[in-house]
Parts: sequence; structure tokens; C-alpha cells
Amino acid sequence: MTISEQLAYLKKGSVDCIPEDELKRKLERSAVTGKPLRVKAGFDPTAPDIHVGHTVLIRKMRHFQQLGHTVIFLIGDFTGMIGDPSGRSATRPPLTRDQINQNAETYKQQIFKLLEPEKTEIRFNRDWMDKFSSDDFVRLAAKATVAQLMEREDFRKRFTSQIPISVHELLYPLVQGYDSVALDADVELGGTDQKFNLLMARQIQREYGVTEPQLIMTTPLLEGTDGVNKMSKSLGNYIGITESPRDIFGKIMSISDDLMWRYYELLTDVSPADLGSMKAAAAQGEANPRDVKAQLGRRIIGDFHSEAEAAGASDEFDRMFREKKSPDEMAVVRIENKALRLAKLLASEGLASSIAEAQRLISQGSVRIDGEKITDITFDLSRLAAKQVVVQVGKRKFLRVLLA
Repeated sequence: MTISEQLAYLKKGSVDCIPEDELKRKLERSAVTGKPLRVKAGFDPTAPDIHVGHTVLIRKMRHFQQLGHTVIFLIGDFTGMIGDPSGRSATRPPLTRDQINQNAETYKQQIFKLLEPEKTEIRFNRDWMDKFSSDDFVRLAAKATVAQLMEREDFRKRFTSQIPISVHELLYPLVQGYDSVALDADVELGGTDQKFNLLMARQIQREYGVTEPQLIMTTPLLEGTDGVNKMSKSLGNYIGITESPRDIFGKIMSISDDLMWRYYELLTDVSPADLGSMKAAAAQGEANPRDVKAQLGRRIIGDFHSEAEAAGASDEFDRMFREKKSPDEMAVVRIENKALRLAKLLASEGLASSIAEAQRLISQGSVRIDGEKITDITFDLSRLAAKQVVVQVGKRKFLRVLLA
């Protein structure tokens, strides 16, 4: 690619590039010297699994890799003990050392679904922060003012609302900034909610004598499957990259047509020109949005599983919802007690989180037996004449029940 083409490729799906002209200058110098840029992105291991919202940033790391640069996947095993205050209305509960270690291990396994291992440095910020003395921390704390830290919107809101701000939270952007010093970062990537931290890192680098501090690039925060809130496991609107191909495909097919284009932009490598052509074809009736969405599902599953599993999930979805057939693979349970209540069966077999939840699903009409809707929460299996039935909960959960 020419430098102009590289710039367009790297800026695709990004929000900020600060300073704007510095990326071009760094790319030109790298091309002349043959020295790859060092591109850093940090992830605190606060949860064991990565969802596709996280991969917006990881995909941008891959774009730099494809252009020959070195990416640093920084696992914040030290900063994770502090807890990033970005976007928080209260202090994060602290994680234990064991929790952080376990989560970090799963991150290492998952990121290579997108990144190339040989072009990726995996680093842990405890490697240098554990060596910090009390004097080092005092010197680091002197690199920024309280007024600067209170410019941060979430701190300002909490202060105005008289919601406590712990002193250790004020240290978070300073420690993140020092990570860039330790790693000699040329570029740092982060979500838009990280902009304050990323800019602070430029200041910290300068304070430690770095003559040309990192430029920063931010990526959007991906909306969850509800199309409203940021993708989050706590909100249940997420798509986990370790979920089964069937579940990923079903969730993709459930999103709105408008959100589909957003996912194409941020979760695939489809070029802006090709994406524009796809949108035009759908708008003119030359392409069915449902088919375009199915293609999106196959692309995403192909990234995290395989092309064969993507095709299988797509075919199964068609069989279930176009041909109204059950999936080929489903759990099977044999029931000896025919007086067993349906709600208890759903809870015991994991189709509902509890009996109360099962009763709610039944009353809402979300449960079917052999395609027939069941709405009686007291329904028991003795009412069934057949020796074998398929129980369905929602659109994607199935259970084959063998009755004695």
C-alpha cells in the first residue's frame, strides 16, 4: 500500500487520531528506516471472556500488524488491581490476584483468533510496576495535577454528585501513562472512553523525557445486540467470541438492519467502498437485508471458529426458521417421572436459570413442546401422550425429552 492507502486503512472505523498529521509522519519514517512502529493497547483482565465489542480494538491492532508493525497486547495485571474508573459512577470492586491471573490466561488464548502470534508482544504491567519504590510512585504522582485529573468527566460528575472518589483511582491514568514509557510506545489504541487516559500518557511520556510521545487513536464503543447500550456482559447484550457458532449466528440474526451496517464497519475488514455498494444494493432492493446479515454472521464466526462451522450454523438457522425444523444436535434427557413439572425440567436442564425464570418464560409464551406453545406454568409431563418430544425455549434452546 502507498502511505495514503495505509492511512485510509488504519483510520477506517476510528474516531480520533491525535495529532492528525503524526501518523503519516511515523508511517513515512518507518517505511524509510524499516523499523516497525510499536503499537500498544491495554486490557485489564476484569472478566474471563472477550466479546466482539473488545475485538473492535483488537482488529485495529491486526490492521497495524498487516502493515508490518509490532503490536503490544498489554495485560493490565497491575492496573486491574486498581480498576479503570473510565465511565464509572462508583469505585470498581477490587479483583483478587487469582481472579486477575485466571482472566489473563483466557485473554492470551483468545486474542490469537485475530492477531498473529509472531508479530505480537504480550506484556504485563506488573513486570515494571512491581519494581516501583515508594519514591518512584511519588515522582509519578508529581507528573500531573489534581486539577488536570478532575477535568475528567466521570470524576467531575462523581465529585459534583458527592460520590466518593478513592485516591487510588486518581493514580490509574498515571500508571497507564507510565506503561507507555516502559514500552516505548509509538501509538496507543483505545476506545473513545479511554481518550483522557491516552492523552495523559502523552504527557507522562514527555515528563519522562520522551521527545516524540505516542500518537493516540480511538475506536468507537460497539453497541450491544439491543442496539442501544454499549456491549456488556452485565447487560446481557453481548456476543462472546467463545460462544458456539449456533449462538453467535442467532444473535447476529437478531440485530436490527441499521445495527448490521455498524457491525460490518467495526467487526469485519470489508472496505468502505464495498460496504457502500452493499448498502446501496440493499436500499435498492437488489439484496435482501436478511441475506446480508447472514453473510455478516458467517464472517464473524469464520474469524473465531472456522468457515465450515460458519456454514453449518447458517444452514442450521435456515433449517430451524425457514423450514421450521429442530436442530440436528441437541441435548437429550430421559425422564422417568412423568409427573415432573415443565418449569422444573427447564430449570434442571439449564434452559432457564431458575424455576421462577422458567415459569416466567412459560407464561410469556416463550416455551413450546413439539412446536405447540405452552403457557400454563403448572404444566407437567404426564399430559404428554408421545414417548419423545422436543422442548424449545425462545429461538435457540432445544431439548429432546424421552419419556419412560
